[in-house]
Amino acid sequence: PGNNSQRCFTFDWPVEIRNLYGKRLGNEFDGILLGPQYEGYIFKIVGGNDRIGFCMRQGILTAGRVKLLAKPGIKSLKLKKCKYQRIRRTARGCIVGKDLSSISLEIVKHGIHPIQGVTDTSHPKTLGPKRASKIRKMFSLSKEDDVKKFVVRKKTQSGKEKAPKIQRLVTSTRIQRKKTIQKKKEQKLNDCLSYTSDAADDTPCVDVGGRRNIKTK
Repeated sequence: PGNNSQRCFTFDWPVEIRNLYGKRLGNEFDGILLGPQYEGYIFKIVGGNDRIGFCMRQGILTAGRVKLLAKPGIKSLKLKKCKYQRIRRTARGCIVGKDLSSISLEIVKHGIHPIQGVTDTSHPKTLGPKRASKIRKMFSLSKEDDVKKFVVRKKTQSGKEKAPKIQRLVTSTRIQRKKTIQKKKEQKLNDCLSYTSDAADDTPCVDVGGRRNIKTK
């Protein structure tokens, strides 16, 4: 939920969790399947692990572990970065089964009774976004507003406030630096064109490796 709280609950696995057998990652279900105390709640399956420790992987339509012939670039599978090499790796399917030891759920809709330690408590965010565009999106700011005043600050043990460095912040120093870099690029291009242009034929020059170096007095 929006209060950033989480808690681990223990269930009688074969009896209370068998109603979830066959459901997949991303599916939503009524909380009454877990017990009458969760009446009115709607939960969403966001993850899970089996007894060995393999996590559920989206896209593998099975209720157990399989060995995939995977290539580099696939997430959560440790592979060597070889361009043309594929390796067998074990992965757990995305369907809930009896081999799971834990399931991660997310509350989509609140129910009648509060859940102790989850819905009745609030944990404010201690860390906020660092990128300037994401700070503007979080606080609904315009480009004219000062982003530095809205950074989420964190208090240290000494009592001082600590603010992160804002990323991709456009300042006057940054604009001046970009102008200087662009001017140097244009100057370098003009110098190169002046050495290789046809106008150099009228001036005394020397051919060095196919490039004309104009003699300056």
